[in-house]
Amino acid sequence: MDDRDRARFVHDLFEFNDTKPASNVAYSFRKIMDVGHPYIERERIVDLHAWCLMRNHYHLLVSERTEGGLISFMRKLNTGYTNYFNERYKRSGVLFQGKTKKILIHSSAHFLHILHYIHLNPLDYLSGAREWRNSRVADSTKAKAYLEKYPWSSYADYCGRKNFPSILTTEFFKESIGNVEKETLSYLRNPAKSSDKLPERFLE
Repeated sequence: MDDRDRARFVHDLFEFNDTKPASNVAYSFRKIMDVGHPYIERERIVDLHAWCLMRNHYHLLVSERTEGGLISFMRKLNTGYTNYFNERYKRSGVLFQGKTKKILIHSSAHFLHILHYIHLNPLDYLSGAREWRNSRVADSTKAKAYLEKYPWSSYADYCGRKNFPSILTTEFFKESIGNVEKETLSYLRNPAKSSDKLPERFLE
């Protein structure tokens, strides 16, 4: 509903990525930006490679660190955030509609594109860029500037601008893709020529 809710969701991405139960739901949100804070030395259950929070849904790119880590993390995240939201807005019942949609990265093309797909989602809110899924971006420079200012994704951290680094694992994709900022701009400028076009399953 507002930035307070969005900040809480990011907090929960950090808080619930631990083998131990969440011990303090009031934990200071600013601490997740402090990469040197001792609380960060915890036993994570997943690696969060990319994320994007939209107005009514979210996207996560994760890999398990422990057996059953994905299911455990998603259960903790969705339940924990629902509890917060229901308490704040004096409501009850489920918050997220349906089951979590999970898609396995199963090919090289899919792997190379998934980071772009997650980070480009906020372009749905930018006039003239909403056709990005169909390889049409009217102004790539304007689109890139918009993505840089959108705080609720991992894009800024991949581009070297500290946003929420403590919730994220960037090394794997940086080593595989290289300069993410450069590759994203290249895609925005030449989407039709990209060798890693959107798979059909992402055109929904």
